[in-house]
Amino acid sequence: MIASIAEKVYSGERLSPEDACRLWAHPDLTELGMLADHVRQRLHPERVVTYNVGRNINYTNVCWVKCDFCAFYRQPGSPEGYVLSQEEIFAKIDELVGFGGEEPKSCEILMQGGLNPRLRLDYYEELLGAIRDRYPMVQLHCLSATEIIYIAHLSRLSLGETVARLRQAGLDSIPGAGAEILDDGVRDIIGFRKDRTEEWLEVHRVAHGLGMRTTATMMYGHVETIEHRLQHLQLLRQLQDQTGGFTAFITWSFQPDHTDLAADPGRWLGRKATGFDHLRTVAIARLFLDNFPHLQASWVTQGPKIAQLSLNYGIDDFGSTMLEENVVSAAGTSHTGQMTLGRMEKLIRDAGYEPCRRDTNYRRVAARPQPEALRKAATA
Repeated sequence: MIASIAEKVYSGERLSPEDACRLWAHPDLTELGMLADHVRQRLHPERVVTYNVGRNINYTNVCWVKCDFCAFYRQPGSPEGYVLSQEEIFAKIDELVGFGGEEPKSCEILMQGGLNPRLRLDYYEELLGAIRDRYPMVQLHCLSATEIIYIAHLSRLSLGETVARLRQAGLDSIPGAGAEILDDGVRDIIGFRKDRTEEWLEVHRVAHGLGMRTTATMMYGHVETIEHRLQHLQLLRQLQDQTGGFTAFITWSFQPDHTDLAADPGRWLGRKATGFDHLRTVAIARLFLDNFPHLQASWVTQGPKIAQLSLNYGIDDFGSTMLEENVVSAAGTSHTGQMTLGRMEKLIRDAGYEPCRRDTNYRRVAARPQPEALRKAATA
């Protein structure tokens, strides 16, 4: 059924959207995994799986957009809304540095929040600059395209000037959050106040033009069709052809608990994506996104075991140690407490690979020796 597609894969020929659609309908998941693993081994022939030492920091949960798939946000004026002080943010970074070491740019801060109407560009410039000056060991991988678009709007600046000023203040790279599904019809259903597809792409296009690297994401399993997913992957591949600025692709499944979208069974698909769904999705992404150097595991939503299995379905990176996670856990799913550094390395080794620490730009970093007591506790 897919012999002609397999021939393309083995010869290194680019797959078409029609090929990808056929793969999605193919019933043999194991065969998809074998093809994806072939591509992964061709790109990364060493038996190595990388990971990053990082921490999520959600500097604010205040957001006026009210996306129906999000359980994390609080509306402006809510008594549960917050904006972390610099001292609180520094305390979180101190914990990360104590865990990850002080080599330059060896630790990652993934700092994101809501669209808070009280925070202008000068707030971000001051915060990023303070972190840059105080923590040279930290890579600032911060602010989704959605946040940057809103900052530009509030500050009445172009995207180019906004990204350039954030970069000058200390922003090193931009995460791929906010992509969800790159289709305006889907976006109208799950978050009609959010940025448009082309706006999201333009932020990354501008960043790449300034020499910044970014990641790309996809959140699936809510209201989209397979055709929407394929369009999403096609748009990412096209932009990567133009700029070459994406370092990695990460996909995760919609977590419905406590969301407005799940409360309306007439809109969403009605069930959480399974591990089977996830492995199929990452395998096809690896086969289709031939110009993306890395695919990252999604243990935060799928759990450690599915993340480990995904190493046989095209994944070459296990993601971040993630000392803190608030957005997915707000929707009732949390595997963060299960994923110590020791367990991550054990999962990688048990899958037949050697774990290797990296920085945000996938340069390898020497692993920092952990105290024996800490490592034993981590692997228990």
